Amino acid sequence: MTEVKKELTPEEEKLTIRDISIAAEAQTKQGDTFYLITQRYRGGPILPRKVINSGLSQTELAVEVYPLRLQLHLMPKDQCSTIRISKKETIRQLHKKACEIFSLNPELVCIWDYFSHQKHALMNDMDKTLDDANIQMDQDILVEVANGNSAGGVNSFHENGTADNGTVALVKPSQSDISNAEGLSLSKGSSRNGTAELLQSQQLASSGTDKTYGSSGVSTRGSSCGLTGLLNLGNTCFMNSAIQCLVHTPEFARYFREDYYQEINRQNPLGMVGELALAFGDLLRKLWAPGRTPVAPRPFKGKLARFAPQFSGYNQHDSQELLAFLLDGLHEDLNRVKHKPYIKSKDADGRPDEEVADEYWANHIARNDSIIVDVCQGQYKSTLVCPVCNKVSVTFDPFMYLSLPLQSATTRSMTVTIFTCDGSALPVACTVTVPKQGRCRDLIQALSNSCSLKHNEKLLLAEIRGHLIHRFLEDPLISLSSIKDDDHLAAYKIPKLTKNSKFLQLIHRREEREIGISQSNVGWKPYGTPLVSPICCDDIVTRGDIQLIVHRMLSPMLRTENPGFNCVSRCKTAASANSSRLAASSEACIDSSLANDDPRQKDVPSSKLVNLEKLPLQLVDENNACIDLTVGEDKSVKLSSSSMSILVFADWSQKLLENYDTRYIENLPEVTKYGPATKKARIEPLSLYSCLEAFLREEPLVPEDMWYCPTCKERRQASKKLDLWRLPEVLVIHLKRFSYSRSMKHKLETFVNFPIHDFDLTKYVANRNSSRRQLYELYALTNHYGGMGSGHYTAHIKLLDENRWYNFDDSHISPINEEDVKSAAAYVLFYRRVKTDHHHSVSNGTVSSAGQHSILSRK
Repeated sequence: MTEVKKELTPEEEKLTIRDISIAAEAQTKQGDTFYLITQRYRGGPILPRKVINSGLSQTELAVEVYPLRLQLHLMPKDQCSTIRISKKETIRQLHKKACEIFSLNPELVCIWDYFSHQKHALMNDMDKTLDDANIQMDQDILVEVANGNSAGGVNSFHENGTADNGTVALVKPSQSDISNAEGLSLSKGSSRNGTAELLQSQQLASSGTDKTYGSSGVSTRGSSCGLTGLLNLGNTCFMNSAIQCLVHTPEFARYFREDYYQEINRQNPLGMVGELALAFGDLLRKLWAPGRTPVAPRPFKGKLARFAPQFSGYNQHDSQELLAFLLDGLHEDLNRVKHKPYIKSKDADGRPDEEVADEYWANHIARNDSIIVDVCQGQYKSTLVCPVCNKVSVTFDPFMYLSLPLQSATTRSMTVTIFTCDGSALPVACTVTVPKQGRCRDLIQALSNSCSLKHNEKLLLAEIRGHLIHRFLEDPLISLSSIKDDDHLAAYKIPKLTKNSKFLQLIHRREEREIGISQSNVGWKPYGTPLVSPICCDDIVTRGDIQLIVHRMLSPMLRTENPGFNCVSRCKTAASANSSRLAASSEACIDSSLANDDPRQKDVPSSKLVNLEKLPLQLVDENNACIDLTVGEDKSVKLSSSSMSILVFADWSQKLLENYDTRYIENLPEVTKYGPATKKARIEPLSLYSCLEAFLREEPLVPEDMWYCPTCKERRQASKKLDLWRLPEVLVIHLKRFSYSRSMKHKLETFVNFPIHDFDLTKYVANRNSSRRQLYELYALTNHYGGMGSGHYTAHIKLLDENRWYNFDDSHISPINEEDVKSAAAYVLFYRRVKTDHHHSVSNGTVSSAGQHSILSRK
């Protein structure tokens, strides 16, 4: 604090911090401590701030750095004032401040929260805080003065702005008021402000003249309703874009503009007691009302945050996740079924698909019957096949939308490094092409063909992580989708074992020096790729036997300039009973063709090498203790009976590294390494039909979602096949742009070539009894621009009355050409069925036909 201290008078120097504390305790006025400190350190300017209760429990104390800034508009006088007030102040205190500022009689003054063409009374609960009343920053407050002859005072006001004596309390402003209000609106950059918005709505209702509003960018001349924007309340573009698409769905536009209140289900425990439906319906009516003044969706967001806390606050969220919640919530609020019956689903058991599908759909409708089901829900056929007993299970499930993967190809290139266990060849990286939704058996088969695997050999596939074997991929049904592009795989050539055996895992460690405080310490850290070799357990295994196996595994990497280390060609042999038994068991487990063709090595399998250069090996026994294998070569090794692996550490000193070329085991390539050519291929145009085909393709279930087979009585990783069976009137398609891996999450910027007209799904519907063509036309979509966790959402919507596309960017609306609708930002697509017969014609806002029927009735 001495750094900011200014020169003080001798009297001030005597005032110490202790003196300040004592003086502060003696003061009676709040805030005197602050003034004493400013007297001591000469600070300024003074910006007093309150300490308020915050948090969910309202027990946390926080400084309110930014109090509310409110615009007070005195009507009908030409006066305006801006005040700062804490959100924890009450409406009574706001009312008092307004009267003091404009020198008004409190009994004749009423204050209103004005937005979206409506006034909302603030006088009903004078003790409610501004925070509880949902008053926001830069909000407009109307201050209305009643007729002085009214004896009713404040209570003489009604919500429509009239007094008890019948006079209108809100007088139409003069021309000077209009000029002042328009100037205020322009200065704030939005027509959301109370006075300007009020004047616009009044003039629109009383005048037929042309007007173009800067917030929308659309002229009102000759245009239909439905071109009203939504104000961004702070990172709410995700909500605005989804709402605009639903609002401009023709069936919803008509339903919520009629008397839908009779269908609100307030008894549904899964719903929001009708409040979400009412809030959405109210918002839809405002957006379809005449005028172009943007609407602030604060009441709707308040209801949304109440029933879905994950969308509370002002953080960015996923527009599709909001859409899913909103459709489900509206369905439950408008469910015509008040008491859901319990219905047990039955398996197909060989019955015709048509019979089973109709039964499942009838059961679904018996519990779920709403406008959302009528319009947006379809049905798909799900087929599960057990990989063990081939049990087939067929069910028919409803869907609200389709989430399609962005897969530009049906195949995938994978790189795996192949190692031998007998030292016959150096490690080699092998790249093969496999089905993208294939299984491990497909990868092993492709690798076997590529490396010319012998009939008596097989490949053992393993995932390497942190220079250790993370897992063996022995199950041939493991999905290749569980293997990420940045994983590292190794395949070990081993003989087809016929007897009891275990796998010896050779883990490499390198000497690393860590400089300590007093001295240098030597530490051994894993590096490179582990090697694997089978070892028979029928007979006794000695430490020398393991030395021999490791020497053979490392022999391909032995440098030729160090022949003294050759464990095969330069050694003296001596027979022993133990080695003979080892050789005999080895011949039983390993085909003789694996033996080296060198005539000097023919005797090696039947004898023990006694003059080998001992390698610094340590074996981990069943008690997790390390055994030094450089001494006592004839001592037997006790192998663990509970583990299939034998862990051996090879400690590579600098001297040992000079004798072996270990670069072959140091750099294991990734499964998929993206190069320039691959990146170029990933951004090529992708058809929406290809995405749909990938979604419908048969694939194995993920391990976390395995199926309980009723025949095997066990959970199985069954294969699953989806087929479209019943399509809805409005088909919502979600493009899965956001993907996640172990180390990162990213957004796919793939351009999807989706049809705007004639989206033909006829051949994808498995129900062959359906004779009509399944044609759809795009009428709306949401876009996401930017990266993961940020960016901006907009919506492209076609007004069917005008046959013209518009871009809805929060409060700004502008016309666009149809060719500009397609982009790499497309995220959620909205298609509506094309009427191929003489059904009624539907527009965004109305339904007209000679044979018009009510959507309220169940289909």
